Amino acid sequence: MNLENLIKEFEQNANPTQAKFMEKYMKNKFLFFGIQAPKRKELWAPYFKEAKKTKNIDWNFIKYCWEHDKRECQYIAGYYLKTMQKFLVKEDLPKLKSLVVTKSWWDSVDILDRVIGSLISRYSELENVILEWSMDDNIWLRRVAIDHQLLRKENTNVDLLEKILINNLNHTEFFVNKAIGWALRDYSKTNPKWVKSFIEKYYKQMSNLSIKEAGKYL
Repeated sequence: MNLENLIKEFEQNANPTQAKFMEKYMKNKFLFFGIQAPKRKELWAPYFKEAKKTKNIDWNFIKYCWEHDKRECQYIAGYYLKTMQKFLVKEDLPKLKSLVVTKSWWDSVDILDRVIGSLISRYSELENVILEWSMDDNIWLRRVAIDHQLLRKENTNVDLLEKILINNLNHTEFFVNKAIGWALRDYSKTNPKWVKSFIEKYYKQMSNLSIKEAGKYL
């Protein structure tokens, strides 16, 4: 199946009325076809199933999606990468970084964080890169660094998590502080004792938002 035909199917299923609601929800930062998540998944499922058989990531398709003016095309690229993430190689990290810092907002970044996390988990030599991201001027690279281990449970690299979190204490950015809370909340399901200890140790350097999110299951 030609992946670019998927974009044509999205065009055919556009809903201008729904698009206005979606654009407003995203603070009018992007244009939308107006296709909600269940329909998006229905449309791309057969394409992604066939793509997985190729065992090869089509970066030209990803570039095409990322340059498209409709936001759902970035979702297509992100979920395509999630489907194909086991075929990523360490040399792909700069390409993924480019996606994070282009047309950046929480919706695209939060698709990419665990795609990038899957790559870091397979190539430990990339941990130094993700540490650098955690101190970058770009808040979205910081957010990816903080949350790239979500759902890792007992396989979480706790030393790496702690270093990244410490690099982002005393931050004033909402999306960074929210990410800190999410990372701690997620890991609290596996190791609540460690998370409680972290909060107690760094309480004065953490935002109220981070503390609130982190303590949800404690």
